[in-house]
Amino acid sequence: MHEMSLCEGVVQLIEEQATVQQFTSVKTVRLEIGALAGVETEAMRFSFDAVARGTIADGARLEIIDIAGRATCPACTRTVDICARFDGCPACGHYPLELIAGDEMRIKELEVQ
Repeated sequence: MHEMSLCEGVVQLIEEQATVQQFTSVKTVRLEIGALAGVETEAMRFSFDAVARGTIADGARLEIIDIAGRATCPACTRTVDICARFDGCPACGHYPLELIAGDEMRIKELEVQ
């Protein structure tokens, strides 16, 4: 389960920012996770609670914002929604598409005290 190590990285980033920005606790963590990022959101929720125990993020609520997979077709120039990284264009069938969104995972926002 690589979600555990992803959560460890998120908590580490939060603790680094706590030092820089001088906050003492985290109430909410908002993560953007793309549909094509290969991250299981329920595993992230479970892992985050376990990893955050005893840290500045202990008890913080994790909110996950789902980002749809989007790509541009070089043949017909349309921007389309995709469900898998190697989908063809639903409009013209061209393959491969140029991925423009949906493979990211980032901390969008922290609510801190």
